[in-house]
Amino acid sequence: MNAALRQKLVVIGNGMAGMRTVEELLAIAPARFDITVFGAEPHPNYNRIMLSSVLAGEKEVDDIIINPRVWYAENGIALHTGDPVVAIDRAAKTVTSLSGLVVPYDRLLLATGSKPLMPPLPGLELPGVVAFRDIADVEKMLAAAEQKQRAVVIGGGLLGLEAAWGLRRRGMPVALVHLMPTLMERQLDVEAGHLLQKDLTERGLHFFTGAQTEEIMGLDRAEGLKLTDGREVPADLVVVAIGIRPNIDLAKGAGLDINRGIEVGDDMCCSDPAIYAVGECVEHRGQVFGLVAPIWEQAKVCASRLAGRDDANYQTPPLSTRLKITGIDVFSVGQLTAVDEGDEELIYRDSAKGIYKKLVLRADKVVGAVMYGDVADGAWYFQMLREKADVAAMRDRMIFGQAYADVSAKGKGVDVAAMSDDTQVCGCNGVSKGTIVKAICEKGLTSLDEVKAHTKAGSSCGQCSAVVQAILSHVTGEAVEAKAAGMCGCTDLPHDEVRRVIVAQELKSMTAVRKALAWRTPDGCAKCRPALNYYLLCAWPAEYVDDSQSRFINERVHANIQKDGTYSVVPRMWGGVTTPAELRAIADVADKFQIPTVKVTGGQRIDLLGVRKDQLPAVWADLNKAGMVSGHAYAKGLRTVKTCVGSEWCRFGTQDSTGLGIKLEKLMWGTWTPHKFKLAVSGCPRNCAEATIKDLGVICVEAGYDLVVGGNGGIELRGTDPLCRVASEDEVLEYAGAFLQIYREEARYLERTAPWVERVGMDYIKKRVVGDEAGRRAAFSRFVYSQKYAQIDPWAERVLGVEAYEFQSLAEVE
Repeated sequence: MNAALRQKLVVIGNGMAGMRTVEELLAIAPARFDITVFGAEPHPNYNRIMLSSVLAGEKEVDDIIINPRVWYAENGIALHTGDPVVAIDRAAKTVTSLSGLVVPYDRLLLATGSKPLMPPLPGLELPGVVAFRDIADVEKMLAAAEQKQRAVVIGGGLLGLEAAWGLRRRGMPVALVHLMPTLMERQLDVEAGHLLQKDLTERGLHFFTGAQTEEIMGLDRAEGLKLTDGREVPADLVVVAIGIRPNIDLAKGAGLDINRGIEVGDDMCCSDPAIYAVGECVEHRGQVFGLVAPIWEQAKVCASRLAGRDDANYQTPPLSTRLKITGIDVFSVGQLTAVDEGDEELIYRDSAKGIYKKLVLRADKVVGAVMYGDVADGAWYFQMLREKADVAAMRDRMIFGQAYADVSAKGKGVDVAAMSDDTQVCGCNGVSKGTIVKAICEKGLTSLDEVKAHTKAGSSCGQCSAVVQAILSHVTGEAVEAKAAGMCGCTDLPHDEVRRVIVAQELKSMTAVRKALAWRTPDGCAKCRPALNYYLLCAWPAEYVDDSQSRFINERVHANIQKDGTYSVVPRMWGGVTTPAELRAIADVADKFQIPTVKVTGGQRIDLLGVRKDQLPAVWADLNKAGMVSGHAYAKGLRTVKTCVGSEWCRFGTQDSTGLGIKLEKLMWGTWTPHKFKLAVSGCPRNCAEATIKDLGVICVEAGYDLVVGGNGGIELRGTDPLCRVASEDEVLEYAGAFLQIYREEARYLERTAPWVERVGMDYIKKRVVGDEAGRRAAFSRFVYSQKYAQIDPWAERVLGVEAYEFQSLAEVE
C-alpha cells in the first residue's frame, strides 16, 4: 500500500497487550497503517509477567524487554515513551499527550492496562508504601532490600506471593497479611493452599492469614501494619498487592461505554466504531481479565479486525494458573471443587513428597484440576478440559497422569502429535503449537535455541522448554539432543559439571563459583544457593564455612517447622537406645516448657512437638545438660540408624545389631548429604529393623554382614540392591563409610540414594566400593577426615548464642 494511502493507527499503551496486537497486525497487514505508540513508562515494551524474576534477582530489566527500541524503528513505528495520552477527541479523531503532542488517528487502540487496587487505609500515602505493578515499583522495592529493611506484603494472591518471595530472595525479612484463611483461594483449593503456605514458611516467609489490615502505621513514613484484631506487624516497606482494576480513566473521559472495564464486543471494538481496546482495561461479556492467555487471543482477534477481516470474533478460552516461585510447582484450571451433585473429585496425596492432585469430573468430563508439587500432567488435563474429552475409560487411572491413564501414550512422554494446532504451549508469550510448527517448517529451525529466538516459546520462565523440544523433534523427525539441564536459571551448567569445576579449579566460596562460571545473577537463587553451599561444604570441609542463609528454614533453626508455626525437637538416641536419665530429661523438658505432644517416631526416637521458635535454645540447653545432642531430624544428612536388639536379647539374632548400629551412628552423625540418609541394622534375615528399605542397610547373618543400598519407603517403595557380604564390623564401617562418601561426592543435591543408584547403576557402585580396594579406603579416609569438622552439635552452638537472630520472632503487639 502506498505510504500516502496508509491509515493512521494510534496505540495508547506500550504494554504486552497493545504491542502483541501490533505484532499480529504487522504479520498479516504490514503496510496497512502508519503506527504511533504512546507509553506512560520510560521503557520499551517488556514482559510484565517476569517482574517477579527481576525482583528475585533471577533476571535483569534488559532480560525481560520484549520489543527493544530498534524493533519499533525497523517497523516504522513512532514510539513516545514516558509521555502518556491525557485526552481523546473523538470528534476530531486526535489524541493529546502529557507533553502537548497532538496526533490524529483513523483507528485508535486502547491498551491502557490496569491499576493496582489500593484499599482505603489510613497511611496509604506514606513513603515506604508501594504497589507491585511496574518497573518503577520494583526499583523502589530493590532499594529497600539493599538497606536490609523489613517488608510486609498485603495480599496472598498470585501477585502478593511473587512480591513476598522476590523480597525474601533479596534477603529481607518478609511477612504477608492475607484476608482469607488460605493463600491463592481463587486458584487453589484449601488443601493446596495449606501446602503452599507450609512450603513458603519453610523458605522463610511469615504469614498472617485470616487477618485484615486496619491501618498502615507511621508518621513520616511507613512503620508497619496494625490489624483489626490489635496485632501489629512492624515493617519499613509495605507492598500492596491485593489485585488490579481496569484503567478506564481515559475511556471514561472520552465518553466511551464503560462498566468495570471498557466495554467491547466480540470484535474487540468499543462503543465508537473507530476505537478498539484489548487487555486488562477491557470488559467482554461482563468479564475482566488479569491473565495473559485471553489477552493473547484478544490481540489476535483485534489485529484481524484492524486488518479488515470481519470473521474474527473473540471468545474467552479456559484459563489456567501456574505459580512462578522458584522450586514450587502449582497448576490449576477450571473448577477447584465439586459444586453440583453430579460432580466427582479424584484426589491423590503424597504428603512425604509434597504432592497433591485433584481432578473435578462432571458427566465423565474434566471440568477442573488442581495440582501441587507435580504439575507435569497439567497441560494434558488442560487439553482434556478444553476438548471436553470423555474420560470414562481411563477414570480410575487418570489421577496418576497420562503415562498411567492413556495406554497409547505410555512411554512416549509428551504426545505432541495428539496436540491440536491451537494448543497453547508457552503461556508467558502466548505461543501455540501451530505457531511453533509453522516457524520450524518455514525457517528450517533445527535447535531449541532457534525456536526460542524466532517464536519466543520457552524464552521467559522456561517451563515449557521440554514440550517445545518435543515438538521440534516431532516436526523434524529427528531426536533433538538435549543438554543436561542446568542447575537453575542462573546457569546452563548441570550439577555434575559445577561439582567438577569446584574441585578442579579449587573454588572455595559461592562468590568464586558464580564468578568463575559466569553466573547470570550475582547472588544466585533459591535453587543454586543451597546446592552450592552443600557442594562446597563437601569438597572443602576444613576451609569452607557453612552459609546457613542458603539453607531452608528447618536447617537454619535445626528443628522441623509444623503447620501451626511451632517446631518439633528430636534428640539423637544412638541406635534407638535410651536410658532412664535421658527419659527423665525429656519428661522434665516437656513439663517445663508445656510441650503439648511427646511422640515415639518411626526411627526409634522421641519427638517433642509444639515448641515455640523462641523456646528452642532453652529446650536444647536442658537436653544438652542430659548429654543429648541434635538428632538432625530436619537435615539433609544422617537421620537415624534403626536397629533390632540382635544377639544380645533375641533368640534369632546372629550378631550384635544394636551395638553395630550405635557404632555406625557414632561414625556418621553430623554429616551433610545431598538428601536425607537413613540406615538400619537387622540382627538376622527376618529383618525386623527394615534394613531393606533404607539408604544403607546391614543384615546380620551367621557368616557375617550383608550390605544393601539404595532403598526407601513411602509411596514409591524401593527395595535395596545387594552390595556385598563382609566378615567383620570394621569392614562394615569401612564399606558403609566409603559408600556414603561416594554418594556425598557424586550425587546431585536433593537426589536420594534410590534415584542415584538407579541413575549410575549398581555395577558402577560395586566397582567403586567393592572392586577398588584402594579407592574404597581413600573414600573412607576422606569421610573420616570430613567428620572432624562436621561432628559439632548445632544445638550446643546455638545455646551459646550462635545465630541468635534466627530465634527472634516477628513482634506481635496486642
